[in-house]
Amino acid sequence: MSGQVIARIEAVLTGTVVPYSRPGSHSAIAKRPRQGPAAVGPEGLQGDEQGDRRVHGGPDKAIHHYARDHYVSWIAEIGAHPLLQGPGAFGENISTTGITEADICLGDRLRLGTAVVEVAQGRQPCWKLSDRFGIADMARRVQDSGRSGWYYRVIETGQVQAGDDLVLLERPHADWPLPRLMDLLYRRTLDQDELRGALKLPLGGSWQRTFERRLEQRQTESWDSRLQGPQASTGT
Repeated sequence: MSGQVIARIEAVLTGTVVPYSRPGSHSAIAKRPRQGPAAVGPEGLQGDEQGDRRVHGGPDKAIHHYARDHYVSWIAEIGAHPLLQGPGAFGENISTTGITEADICLGDRLRLGTAVVEVAQGRQPCWKLSDRFGIADMARRVQDSGRSGWYYRVIETGQVQAGDDLVLLERPHADWPLPRLMDLLYRRTLDQDELRGALKLPLGGSWQRTFERRLEQRQTESWDSRLQGPQASTGT
């Protein structure tokens, strides 16, 4: 299956679950680059873990891709943070330069190494990013910036490693680039026509339910628990 090479994969990263910043919390957000090929299965990369399977991981969030291009903007905004010295600052599994959310549409099918993946949804940042960076509103900043990355579902299993090409195979929904969806998710939250249009797309399950609820209830859900998380009595 031929296609258009749109990026070179600079790093493939995985992480294991460890106790995190607040009592009772666990996370595998601290990803590290892999040497050699990593197997790509239905729920992501072999050896990669998620601390809270209720909201992370699963078929619609199997692999997280983050544009290394955004690191320059983050350094300009928050300073030369140690996490921004190498890939993995945002818990990503795939790091590239040359493409961002503006270059990706929902439903895009891509060859990732020898695997085939499909863009399932954008990433909705949570409080663990704030704790990781030591910046109280970092999750909110990521959300507001649109520099949040995106998730793949796995269509065909295979292997991927640093140096592989990322190849665009199909773009069935060229009128739905990720920034349009993120605008609907966070700003034009109750635009009825946009919600109906989005619901015709191959959305991840959580986004499908969110947009259906908004149409039915005509109100926007609270983001407080995702962005602020459990409130530790002694801080972070």
